Amino acid sequence: MVTTTSTPVEQEITPENRVVLKGVSWSTFKALLADVGDDRAWRIAYDRGVLEIRMPLEEHEEPKRLIESFVEAIVDELEIELRSLGSLTLEREDLTRAVEPDSCFYIQNESVVRGRNINLPNDPPPDLAIESDYTNSSVNKDAIYAALGVPELWRYQRQSLQVYHLVEGKYQKCDRSLAFPFLPVAEIPGFIEQSRTIGQRSAVRLFRQRIKEILLSQK
Repeated sequence: MVTTTSTPVEQEITPENRVVLKGVSWSTFKALLADVGDDRAWRIAYDRGVLEIRMPLEEHEEPKRLIESFVEAIVDELEIELRSLGSLTLEREDLTRAVEPDSCFYIQNESVVRGRNINLPNDPPPDLAIESDYTNSSVNKDAIYAALGVPELWRYQRQSLQVYHLVEGKYQKCDRSLAFPFLPVAEIPGFIEQSRTIGQRSAVRLFRQRIKEILLSQK
C-alpha cells in the first residue's frame, strides 16, 4: 500500500493524457511504483517532488518504435553490440530524480553492463536516450537526463529529430550523433514519414540500405 507524507500533494490534470503531482516524497514515489509493479502502460518523470505520469499516445509510440528499429539496423550493419532497454526506469535517490525514456540504449558501454541489472550511479547511464515528444512535458526532462549523466539525447518532435550532447552538465544541440558520427540525422524524419505510405518494415529496409551505402562509401 502506498504510504503518504505530511506534505499535501497537489494534483494538476492536463489535457494531454498527463497527470502532474506536486509535493510527492521520494519514498511515496518509490512505494507507488512498487505497488503498481512493472505491468503498466504509463511512464513517469520525477524531479525533486514533482511527479509526472504520462500515458503514451499512438502518435508518440510509432516514431519511437521506428527509431528503435533504425538504431538496431545501424548496429547490425556496423556489426557491433547493443543493449536496448526500452523505457528502463533511470533513477538516482541521491539526486531525487528519475525518468523513464521512450527508449534507451547502451552502445559504447554495452560490454560494461552486459547481463547486469542497472543500478545508477554504480553503473554508467545509457549512452543514448530517445524522447518522442508528441506533447510537451510538465517537468524539465533535459535537466533530469543531464543530472543522471546521459551523454546523448535524441528528441523527435513535429517531424524533426534533434540531437543533443551533454557538455559540462548541459545539453547542446549538435548536427551529429556521438554514438554514430556518420549518421545523416536530418534524413531520419523522412524515413518515418515514408513509413506512413509504404509501411514500417519497408521504411526500415530503405533506411538499412542507406546505412549500407554510407558505410560502403567510407571504405
